[in-house]
Amino acid sequence: MIKRLALSLLLALAACPARAADPFQAWLAATVWPKAQSAGVSRATFDAAIAGLTPDTGLPDLGPKATDFQAEFRSPAGYLDAGKLAAQRSIAARKVAANKDVLASIQKATGVPPGIVVAVWAKESAYGAAALPKSAIRTLATQAYMGSRKAEFLPELIAALQILDSGEVSLKAMKSSWAGALGQPQFMPSKFRDYAVDQDGDGRRDIWTSTPDVLGSIAHFLALNGWKAGVPVGTEVRLPPSVSCTLEGPDQGQPIASWTGADVTRADGSPVTSADVGPVGHLLLPAGRYGPAFLVSDNFYVLKTYNESDVYALWVRLVGDKLVGKSVITATWSPPQGFSRGDVRSLQKRLEAMGHDVGTADGLVGFRTRVAIGRWQQAHGLPVTCYPDKATIAALK
Repeated sequence: MIKRLALSLLLALAACPARAADPFQAWLAATVWPKAQSAGVSRATFDAAIAGLTPDTGLPDLGPKATDFQAEFRSPAGYLDAGKLAAQRSIAARKVAANKDVLASIQKATGVPPGIVVAVWAKESAYGAAALPKSAIRTLATQAYMGSRKAEFLPELIAALQILDSGEVSLKAMKSSWAGALGQPQFMPSKFRDYAVDQDGDGRRDIWTSTPDVLGSIAHFLALNGWKAGVPVGTEVRLPPSVSCTLEGPDQGQPIASWTGADVTRADGSPVTSADVGPVGHLLLPAGRYGPAFLVSDNFYVLKTYNESDVYALWVRLVGDKLVGKSVITATWSPPQGFSRGDVRSLQKRLEAMGHDVGTADGLVGFRTRVAIGRWQQAHGLPVTCYPDKATIAALK
């Protein structure tokens, strides 16, 4: 029996010596094919997708990750510059006008306003002008084979093979970013599978070349992630010193009456109303006490399901929520400089060890990290800024 198995193995290796000698192709055959087969992918689709496939070792995030934690933080002021935002609103308004009928239909079906849909389109692919230089299958296979997040990318590779097998896009046309995100909405393959729509009715979900499908898919994503029709994204506010910055976050929302009762006003000093943020407002302080304050609605956090960055969601709000008139941030940004992602990551690990919830120790100053810093500062009698500075980082080493 053992001799028979050995002979069978030798015959199999002899039948495809190139594949047996190539560890990448061997991994595709031994690891990826069984999962693809279980997901319903045909053998013909799989073989066509991997024929001659080699790893793309030039992807920018392969190799040691230490350099990711060296860059110093920069103020969001440049990202949210008033002049740049005004120019983007002007372009977005033209795109809304050019696609008004399809956007009206999309809004009726999903509740997502045209300006918000178009602003996401702008940010993800510059209205389709951004280059998609990579083969999605090669990129995803490389990441699943040798990237730092193999377990995350392997299911995405399987999802991409399912898309190919559906016939909605050809192997040649399935282009992606260097991170494997597909088409103009920059959907990972599992997102395409779950959220893309055939808005133009041609029988295919084409997020590469069909503007209606692109716009419909963005809106469908937001709608299925909880977008509330008619609720504003939020507004800039004045936050008095008596209101703690540790009240920030989607899990600490309060009725507008509670915020106004605590003397929170619009940035211009006028009263905050439900027309600004809906019935419940959540405090947002992207730079802690070192920058502007906002009250935002649940829809702000729906935008963050598209991209986790606070300033990304603010950019979409500032470009897409008001396509005419002024929509600028009035307060200044002055977050402390001179520290890196590595410094923040070390700080996060120390806070975690003390029992604080920092979200993820990833070196990024998200709202959970900001709240944890503020609570630690408060407990130690320090100025409560909810943001790292050199003194806080040094104290937590």
